[in-house]
Amino acid sequence: MRHRTRSQFLIPGAAALSFVLLTSLNAQGPPQQGVLDRLAAMPGYAQFTKMQDELRTGGPAFVSGALNVTWVDDGKAFTYAVGGKLHRFDLATKQDIVTGDAPVAPPGGRDAGPGRAGGGGGGQGRGGRGAGETPGAPNPCPPSQVQRGRQSECVGSPDGKLRAVYRDRNLWIANADGTNERQVTTDGDEKKRIKYGTGSWVYGEELGQTTAIWWSPDSTKVGFYRFDESPVKDFYLQMTQTSVQSSLDVEAYPKAGAPNPIADILVHDVASGQTRQLDVRDGKPFTDIPADGSKFTNDNVGHYVYRVAWSKDGSGELYVNRTNRRQNALEFAACAPTTGKCRVIVREDWPTGWVVNSPGINWLADNKRFVWTSERNGWRNLYLYDVSGKLLNAITSHAAFEVAGITRVDEVAGVVFYTSRDGDNFMKTQLHRVGLDGRGDVRLTDPAFNHTVSLSPDGKSIVDVYQTHKAPPATRLLDVSGKVVAELAKSDLTRFTTLGLKPVEFFTYKAADGKTDLHGSIAFPSKFDPAKKYPALASVYGGPGSGVLNETFAAPSQTTEYGFLMVSVSSRSAPGRGKRMLDEVYQKLGQVEMDDMAAGIRALWSRPYFDKTRVGIYGSSYGGYSS
Repeated sequence: MRHRTRSQFLIPGAAALSFVLLTSLNAQGPPQQGVLDRLAAMPGYAQFTKMQDELRTGGPAFVSGALNVTWVDDGKAFTYAVGGKLHRFDLATKQDIVTGDAPVAPPGGRDAGPGRAGGGGGGQGRGGRGAGETPGAPNPCPPSQVQRGRQSECVGSPDGKLRAVYRDRNLWIANADGTNERQVTTDGDEKKRIKYGTGSWVYGEELGQTTAIWWSPDSTKVGFYRFDESPVKDFYLQMTQTSVQSSLDVEAYPKAGAPNPIADILVHDVASGQTRQLDVRDGKPFTDIPADGSKFTNDNVGHYVYRVAWSKDGSGELYVNRTNRRQNALEFAACAPTTGKCRVIVREDWPTGWVVNSPGINWLADNKRFVWTSERNGWRNLYLYDVSGKLLNAITSHAAFEVAGITRVDEVAGVVFYTSRDGDNFMKTQLHRVGLDGRGDVRLTDPAFNHTVSLSPDGKSIVDVYQTHKAPPATRLLDVSGKVVAELAKSDLTRFTTLGLKPVEFFTYKAADGKTDLHGSIAFPSKFDPAKKYPALASVYGGPGSGVLNETFAAPSQTTEYGFLMVSVSSRSAPGRGKRMLDEVYQKLGQVEMDDMAAGIRALWSRPYFDKTRVGIYGSSYGGYSS
């Protein structure tokens, strides 16, 4: 949800305390000699270091059969690296040829994989560009990265001729070379707590708004935020605490139930010099929780205004998402800079819970139609709309499982490839193909496995990596009907077995309501003896809509070698099982999910090797709060 919590640990046992000390030191660098002396005295230290050395010198615990392919020759072939060699697989001949040595990945990083299906693009840097930039136009802003929770401070116009800059809480416009600078706003002021062209912390951190300045595609107008933070109390962070003198970072930071900043959007016309405020609340005043404790009506859709972007269909409108404070009503709206008026394109209501604040939206080539992701029937589905707000048709209408994301919209073929949670359990995602008109939906993958796919450019071939938590990954080639064309790679568990490692075990338990089935996992040390008692470390999160378990194969955490059972537990706040289950935690954070995770730990008490008197709990962010 909105507020991050700092990582905390609730450690009732001495063994767990030692583990926390070890992991924190490993993250920060080599421990000091005194700490090393204490670690060396820990039970299991020798076994941990032995396993660590084995994996460091002998390579990974298993050779994965998951291939990361690159399509070449217009999709007629693909390449992949395995065993230090580069392979090329030809679709027509079905021949797999070694073409040479695999390129060495750059140190300290990983090759970029495909983007998350159906997700939004990454944020612009501080030298970011506006929508619809002209190809090849020089960027008049210096390259830089947006810091977490912040927005771009300099944004170049799409034609590369102008730049808009946030400075001293106001917005400025200048030529690309910095000449002819002029101040667009003048009342941005620290004492008045007004600012333009930047965002309030919650907008960047929780609403994904990494931009606060938006050039129109034709470079004639620039939209920007105005924030009034006067209702918001400050939060103080002590910085540089390891220095002789520390410093303070002061942030207008609303706590749950406290007043929020007031967000507005203005549009400046470069030629006329005129600035108009958009009516993002349809003429209604901004309302918040009354200070006198009177009833809060929560009817102001426009309490939060975000996900701002110019239209690309030539209409000259500015698109926004807007919600009420409790986030159970959302509107995707289009605002006209010439009048300031906004019209609703899509509205979502879910009175018993929250609406996802940034539903997936995939634009078609005409920039007038789009695929919209909605949970309006209690399950995530896909719908085809046009910008007038007309629902053209439902693309999917599932009422027992969710769409997980869009893999590709193929307008030429008139189909959508998407993933869904209709495997043997909701954690096993499957690939589907369906017509844009909602007809001919077919599942293309085996429901016994979890799948990660790569489609050929023409959509006629599929490279499928399939696995479960107990079946290591393998890769196969499928045709467009889902028929297996070739088996490409399998995992090699020889070393996994030699090291005595054991697959992570999944278990099922009842939630605190006594009726809902939930899932947890437990990992064992390589020298596990069921006749002994073992302390446990439980990794928890619990934040609404955040997953805990995945049907993917992995070696157990090396921390098990200290003699711990490593446990993960879930709750009714986990995603993938429909909107109505998530309703259970709405306005009950810190209650339902805590009881459910505790039930997961209690479900292990009956195991003779599980020492229920020594259970450590840890997590970060919301997991720190849960701990």
